[in-house]
Formats: sequence, C-alpha cells, structure tokens
Amino acid sequence: MASKHSLQEEDFFCPVCSDIFQDPVILSCSHSFCKVCLKKFWKQKESLECPVCSRISSTEEPHCNLILKKLCEAFSEGKSQRDSAGSEGLCSLHHEKLKLFCLNDKQPVCFVCHTSKKHANHKFCPMDEAAQDFKEELKTSLKPLQKKFEIFHRVKLTCHQTATHIKLQAEDTERQIKEEFEKLHQLLREDEVARLATLKEEEEQKSQMMKKKIEEMIGGLSSLSDTIKAVEEELKAEDVTFLQNYKVTVKRAQCTLPDPKRVSGTLIHVAKHLDNLHRFCGKMQDIVQVFAHYTAVTLDPKTAHPSLILSDDLTTVRLGDGTQKHPDNPERFDNNRMVLGSEGFNSGTHIWDVEVGDSVGWTLGVVTETVPRKGGMRSGLWGLNYKAGEYRAYSLPNSTIPFTLGLRPQRIRVQLDWDRGKLSFYDPFSNSHLHTFTHTFTERVFPCLGNRCKCQPLKILSWPL
Repeated sequence: MASKHSLQEEDFFCPVCSDIFQDPVILSCSHSFCKVCLKKFWKQKESLECPVCSRISSTEEPHCNLILKKLCEAFSEGKSQRDSAGSEGLCSLHHEKLKLFCLNDKQPVCFVCHTSKKHANHKFCPMDEAAQDFKEELKTSLKPLQKKFEIFHRVKLTCHQTATHIKLQAEDTERQIKEEFEKLHQLLREDEVARLATLKEEEEQKSQMMKKKIEEMIGGLSSLSDTIKAVEEELKAEDVTFLQNYKVTVKRAQCTLPDPKRVSGTLIHVAKHLDNLHRFCGKMQDIVQVFAHYTAVTLDPKTAHPSLILSDDLTTVRLGDGTQKHPDNPERFDNNRMVLGSEGFNSGTHIWDVEVGDSVGWTLGVVTETVPRKGGMRSGLWGLNYKAGEYRAYSLPNSTIPFTLGLRPQRIRVQLDWDRGKLSFYDPFSNSHLHTFTHTFTERVFPCLGNRCKCQPLKILSWPL
C-alpha cells in the first residue's frame, strides 16, 4: 500500500500554469510555483501575494525548491518513458502489445489484461474497430463545436468592426460638435461686433448732435454776454452820456435770439439695444434647445426593404437598381420601401434632421414598434411624403392632408415630443413650420425613411449643421 505521504501526480504541477514545475521556487507560506509563472503573476497583480493563499511574500526573490525540482525531473523522465511505452503500443502493466479495446473501461488492453480479474465480464473489440467507431463518434461531436467556433469567430469580427465603428463615430461626432460650437462662437462674436458697432454709431451721431448744440449755446452765450456787458457799462455812464446813447442801448438790450429748444432723442436708446439682444439670446436658446434634444439616428439594416441601399455608416438610404439579396427576416419590410432607425422612443423629446436634397420622392416620419412589416401598412405611421412635386402629411389609417410650399426644402427637421403626443416637421433653413401631428402615443415609435430616388440619397445628419 502506498504511504499516505507519497506524492500524487498533481503534486508535480504548478498551480498557475497547470504544467510540470520548471525551476520551482518556494514562498514562506510553503506554496511552490514555477519561477517565471510567479514573476508574471506578481507583475499582473502588482503585489507580492501568493497565487494560492494570497499571503504577501517577504521577498521578491524566493528560494529555489531544489527537492521539488529534482522530483519533477525524475517524474518527467518517468513520464517520458511511460509515454514512450504507450506510443509503442505496449501495456504498461504487462509490457505486452495492446491488441484489444475494453468497451467497459474505454481503454486499450493486452491479452493478459483480457483474461485478468480486473476485466472479468467486460466486453472487448479489436483496436482498429474501436478506433474507427470512436473517431466517427468524435467527428460527430466535433461538428457542433466547429459550428460554434465559427459563430464565435463571426461575432468576434463583428465586435471588432463595431468597436472600430464606435471609435470612428465618436471621432466624427466630436469633430462635428467642435465645428458647430465654433460656428456658434463665431456667430456670437460677429453679432457682438455688429451690435457694438451700431451702438458706437449711435453714440457718435448723438454726440455730434450735442456738440453742435453746445456750439450754438456757446455762440448765444457769447452774444448775450457782450450785450449785457455793454448795457452795464452804459448804466455806469454820466447822465448826459447815458441819455445820448439811450436809444441805441435800449435797442441793443432787446434780445432777438430765440429761446433754445430742448433737444429730444439725444440719449442712447438702451432699451432698443437690450431688447434686440434679448431677442437674439432667445433665438440662441432655441438653438441650444435643439442641440439638447438632437438625436443621432442610425438606420437598422435588418428593417430595410430589399430595394433600398444603405451606406456603410448606416446614415444614408437610396433606391437601388433592383432587389438586394437579403434574408426575409421578420423585421424587414417586404412591401413598403422604407427603413427604420435602430433605436425607438417611448418618452422624451427627440429631434433629427434629414437631408432630402433633390430626391424625386421621399417619406419621413415615425412608425410604431408593432407596425406590420409584411404586406400593406394600415396603421401606425405618421409622416410627410413628397412625390411628383406634391407634398402630403398623412397618418394611417385614413388621414391625408395635401399642402404646398413656396420653396422646395433641402432639409427636413423632425421633432418628436412623445410625452405631449406631438410630431412636428420644420424647414430648419427658413425656420418655417411645415406640419404637426397630434396623437396620444401608447407604444415605442421608430424613425422611418423611404426614398424613391436612385441618384439622390436621403441622409440623416448626426448633428444639426
């Protein structure tokens, strides 16, 4: 019987790499590891803790476990011999050739093993038959693993592509945000310069007016002062002289200068300047409000009608020359030529802009999550439609409102206020309102786009440029 202190095979394996110890070292807690494995573990953990018990080592250079090293070398040598014997097809117990396979113990045996008590009443078959049967069985088991491997590989590639796309999206969006805020800063700077110039112009105009008025007053004061001085001198004269000059003095004392009029409108029109500034700030707040609720919509290719072609970044859609080869999955439209956004909304305010350009036919709006994807659409859609030069606002099942526009918009702004039940459309360039639907939404809705033009794609803007 083996001693209770005899080494088991697992005692020769490192707890970190699960392989036979290489240059084993021992810690103060008595646990041993490969020297390289321990160094790597400490580097990753950034501490000198034991990988088994987490006790902190007192030294960065633990002692070599010479006894374990020699035992491992002996074990490795014996294992090599055993493996060599096995590879030569010899029984490790009887050193006879392995000719049979025990179906009960699932191991090759020699003829001596076949007749031993250990294999009494066991079933056997020739080695080649067993190998062939088990290879076929293993091949069958391997197929699901290979399929699973392919699935994991595809998902990994998709994840890598998505990660790259996320980084590009972030960089592009950051660039656009900086550009847009720079435009806002420039707009503010230009408006500040213009308003200060207007104020300066008014200041100079009214200062010039007051300067002219002051000069008039100075001239009048000078004339009056001379007259007063002359009259006062006559009053001091002798009676004869005074009376001789009296007629002239009286005539001179009669002032012909009209009383100066008070000048109105000479002060700076502060209220006008500040009121205009407040109006401008109000417009800026409206712009900021759009920025706050702006939503970067990404199209969902799983929903796109087979005749539509999406861009690689999933922001544009155009009509293709024919039907694309796509799987007929449940989410895909097969009758209505449209595609949905990848994210739906069931609360809050959301704004997105669509560049329609010169497309000859388009549809913009929202649909409910449960809208039918196969066959005709009878309900659950609210949107604007442009076709053959005519505009229509329609909501399914039965509301269609034609309307006319003076100028053909190049861009449409869609504003959804889910909580208040409003869906509005605007021309952001002219800041004109096109149409508003009012409806109590009860489920999640998704942005939808449809394009009947091959040469002019519809583009969802990631930022309100």
